[in-house]
Amino acid sequence: MSFLPITKEDMIERGWDQLDFLYISGDAYVDHPSFGHAIITRLLESEGYRVGIIPQPDWKCSKDIMRLGRPKYAVLVSSGVIDSMVNHYTASKKPRSDDYYSPGGKAGFRPDRAVIVYANKVREAFKDIPVIIGGIEASLRRFAHYDYWDDKVRRSILLDSKADLLIYGMGEKPVLEIAKLFSEGVPIQKMKNIRGTSYVTSPGELPERIQKYLEDGEERDKFSLLSSFEEVARDKKKYAESFKIQYDEQDAITGRTLLQKHGDRILVQNPPFTPLETKEMDRVYALPYERNYHPVYEKDGGIPAIEEVKFSITSHRGCYGGCSFCAINFHQGRAIQNRSHPSILNEAKKIVWQDGFKGYIHDVGGPTANFRNKACSKQVKSGVCKGRQCLHPNPCKSLQVDHSEYLSLLRKLREIPEVKKVFIRSGIRYDYLMLDKNDDFFVELCKHHVSGQLKVAPEHVADRVLEKMGKPGRKIYDQFVKKFYEINKRIGKEQYLVPYLLSSHPGSDLHAAIELALYLKQLGYMPEQVQDFYPTPGTLSTCMFYTGLDPRDMKSVYVPRSPKEKAMQRALLQYRKKENYLLVMEALIKAGRKELIGFGKNCLIRPKRDERVLNTANPKNKKIQRKKLHKKGS
Repeated sequence: MSFLPITKEDMIERGWDQLDFLYISGDAYVDHPSFGHAIITRLLESEGYRVGIIPQPDWKCSKDIMRLGRPKYAVLVSSGVIDSMVNHYTASKKPRSDDYYSPGGKAGFRPDRAVIVYANKVREAFKDIPVIIGGIEASLRRFAHYDYWDDKVRRSILLDSKADLLIYGMGEKPVLEIAKLFSEGVPIQKMKNIRGTSYVTSPGELPERIQKYLEDGEERDKFSLLSSFEEVARDKKKYAESFKIQYDEQDAITGRTLLQKHGDRILVQNPPFTPLETKEMDRVYALPYERNYHPVYEKDGGIPAIEEVKFSITSHRGCYGGCSFCAINFHQGRAIQNRSHPSILNEAKKIVWQDGFKGYIHDVGGPTANFRNKACSKQVKSGVCKGRQCLHPNPCKSLQVDHSEYLSLLRKLREIPEVKKVFIRSGIRYDYLMLDKNDDFFVELCKHHVSGQLKVAPEHVADRVLEKMGKPGRKIYDQFVKKFYEINKRIGKEQYLVPYLLSSHPGSDLHAAIELALYLKQLGYMPEQVQDFYPTPGTLSTCMFYTGLDPRDMKSVYVPRSPKEKAMQRALLQYRKKENYLLVMEALIKAGRKELIGFGKNCLIRPKRDERVLNTANPKNKKIQRKKLHKKGS
C-alpha cells in the first residue's frame, strides 16, 4: 500500500505521465475512510484509473493547482469534510483560530467558499477541462439557498463555481458511472441523466423529457418545477414551500427530478442514486487505505482530525431520526445502508495492529449508532414516506424496533483478543431505545460500551422547542434518564449522562431558555459548553430561521435573531458563571421572571448587593445595611 500521488515526483515513481482524474480537497490528505477524498480516490484507483490529490492548494494563484499537470478526464473539487464557512466561523460569525483538518490544527490553509474558489482556479489553470464538484459544501448548496454568513439567498453553487456537474450525497455510484462514461469517450455535456448529480443548462439544451414536461406538463409524477431563484430570494413563503419539496424528494425510489430556474438558465437535480447494497459498502471500506495522514505533515505535528476516527469504525450510513437541524436527509438520506459483520470485524482486526492502539475501539456506528437497519420493510420497495417521519411527532406503527443485530455485532467485536473495550460515541437515539421492549442492548450498553459518561442529545426540554427540532418530548427523555440510572445501579456501576444542549433554536424564546435553565438547576448540572443554533444550508431549521415559517405546516415560528437575545439564551444555560450574571439578570427581568432572582431553592441567581439590602425583611437591618453601603461609597 502507498499514498496516492501529491507531487510530480510521486507520479514519476509510479511511471505515470498523466493522471486520469485530479482531486482537489480543502482538507489535508488523510487516507482514511472517514474522509471523502480518500474514499472517492481509492474507489477510482480500484477501477484502474490514475488519480492524484492536491490537498489544500494555494488558492491565490493557479500554479499550485497545475503541479500534477492536466488530467485526461476531469478535475474533482471538494471543500473537505466540513463546509468551509462552518470550518472558518463560529455560530456568532467570529473567525475560528484552529482547523482540525489542517497541518498542526492551524487555520488559514483553505479559503472561504472553498469549492467556488478552487473551481474557478481550475478554470484559470486548465480552461475547458471538465470540473465536477462534490462533498458536503457542494451537496447542501445545490439549490438556491439561504446563506447565513451573507444573510441572503444565494444561487446554486453550480453557477458561482462554473462547474459542469455536481455530485450530491456520498458519491460512490455517480463518480464510477461518470468515470466509465469518460473512458468510453462520452463528453461531460452529454452526462445529464446520472442519478445523484445536478447540473445547470439553458432551456434549449434540456433532455427531451424535461422539455416536454415544461411545455405540456407530461409525466408530472417524474418532475417538479420549484420556484425560481429570483422568486425564493424575494418571497420567504415561496422559499419555505420550495424547500419542503426539495426535502421530500431526496429518496431514490420516490424522488422526482427537480428543476429550478436561475435567470435564463435551469438547475436540474436528478433523483438520488440508489443506496449502496451491503456488499457494495463492504467493498468501499475494504479498499487499501493507509489509515493515516500523509507523512508530509509529520513535521507540522500531523492532522488532529485523525485522532477522532483512527480507532473508530463506520458501521452504516443514513439516518431516519429526522432532526430538523441536521442535514443528513439532504446528504446521506433517510434509508440506512449498512456493512456486514465480517467487513466490520476485518476492519477491527486491522485497527488492533495500528501504532498507538491501546485496546480501545472508540466508536462503532454512523450518524446514529443504534440505527443499523432500515426503519421498516416498506422502505425496501416503496422508499421513505413523504411528509411523515419515522419517529416524530410519534413513532410510526411500521417502525421496526430491534437492537439484536447491532448487539450481536458488538459482542463479536468484544471477543477479539486484542480489544479491551468497544465504546459507542456516535450517538444513541434514546427514544428509539426506549421503544425496545427487550432491555438486553440497554444493559450491555451500560455494562460494556460506556466510558463512565454517555453523551446524549436531548437538545432542549421545552416541548414547543423540541417539536420544532423534530425531537421527542421531555417525558421520553426523563424516562430514559431514570432507566439509565436504574440499570447502572443494578449492575453496580457509577456512570453519568452528559446532555448535549442547543440554544436559540427557532421556537425558543427567553421563557423556553429559562425553562431549560431551571431543569439544569434541578439536575444540579452545568454544561461546560453550549452550542448556539447554527443555520447551515440544507436543514429544516435553517429554513425556519430565514423565513420565520415551519415548512412542514407553513405556520409562523418565533426566531431569536439578535446577538443580544442569543447571548442571553446561551448565558441562561450557564447561569452559574460569573461572567454571565448580568446577561442572566437582564433575561429574567425582560421575561418577567424576577422571582428567580433571590435566595430561594428555585432561584437561578442572587440579587446584586444593593438589591439585597432593599429586599431584606427586617427594617432595622435595612437601615444598618444602608449605612454600611453609604460608608463604602455605594
